[in-house]
Amino acid sequence: NETKVMYFILLGFPTTAELQLLLFSTLLLVYLLTVLENFLIILIIRNNHSLQNPMYFFLGNLSFLEIWYVSVIEPKMLVDVLSRDKRISFQGCMTQLYFFVTFVCTEYILLAVMAYDRFVAICKPLRYPLIMNHRFCAQLVAGCWMCGFTTSSIKLSFIARLSYCDVDTINHYFCDISPLLNISCSDSSLAELVDFTLALMVIMVPLCTVVASYICIMFTVLKIPSSQGRQKAFSTCSSHLTVVILFYSTTLFTYAHPKLMYTYRANKLVSVLYTVVVPLLNPLIYCLRNKEARLAMRKTFTCIR
Repeated sequence: NETKVMYFILLGFPTTAELQLLLFSTLLLVYLLTVLENFLIILIIRNNHSLQNPMYFFLGNLSFLEIWYVSVIEPKMLVDVLSRDKRISFQGCMTQLYFFVTFVCTEYILLAVMAYDRFVAICKPLRYPLIMNHRFCAQLVAGCWMCGFTTSSIKLSFIARLSYCDVDTINHYFCDISPLLNISCSDSSLAELVDFTLALMVIMVPLCTVVASYICIMFTVLKIPSSQGRQKAFSTCSSHLTVVILFYSTTLFTYAHPKLMYTYRANKLVSVLYTVVVPLLNPLIYCLRNKEARLAMRKTFTCIR
C-alpha cells in the first residue's frame, strides 16, 4: 500500500470556531512583535558606535537568525488556524523542515559562541580585543551557519527518502522530525538513529561549551574584590544566560529523546515555547536586562524623532 505521498495534513491545535479568531489574532500579534523587536535590535546595533563590539555583533546575528526562524513556521501556522484546508505539499514540508532544523542548529552553536565571547571578555580581558577581532567573529558566525546547514542536510537526506502511505496526517502545527518519523511506513530506525545522534551532538557540544565557559566566568568573578565589580561582570552575562536556559531547556526536552518516548500533546505544547514564546522574549530580555542596550535604544528613538 506504499505510494508516493503528495501532501501532508497538519492537524495543528483543535479549537472551536469562537476561539479561532482569538487564537489567530494572538499568534499574529506575537509574530509581528517578534519580527519588530528583532529588527529594532539590529537597527539599534547598526546605528550606535558604542555597540560596535563582538557581544553586540553576535546579538545582531542572533536577531537576524530569529526573524527567519519564526518566519519559517508562524505564517503557515496562522493560515492553518483560519483555514479548513491544512494541507502542505511534500516538497513544502521538506523545505520547512530543512530551514527550521538549520536555524535551530545554528542558534544552538551561536549561543555557545556568545558564551565563549563572555568567557574571553571576563577571564582574559587584556587579550580580549586581540582574540575576538572582527575577522575571527565573522568566521565564528560563518561556522555556526555552516554547521546548521550541514546538520540539516544530513538529517533531511535520511528523512526525505522514507516511504509514507497515501495521505498522512501530522499531529503537529509544522513539519518536524519526530512526527514524520512516527507516520513513516518504512523502517525509520536508521533515520531515527542519525537524527538522535546529530541532535545530541548539536545540543550537547554547545551546552558543554556554555557550562564550561560559565564555570570559568563564575570562578573569575568571585575573585573580584569589590561587590560592584562582581555585579558589573555578572550583569554582562545575565541576559545571555537567561536566553540560553530558556532555549536549551525547551528544545532539549523535544529533540534529545528517542522516538519511543515521543508524546504528541507534550511536544506540541513545548514546541510553542521555543517557536513562539522564546523568540518573543529574547529581545525583551536583552534590552530590559542590559543598561547599555537601553541607553542605545533611547538614543536611537530620540534621533528618529
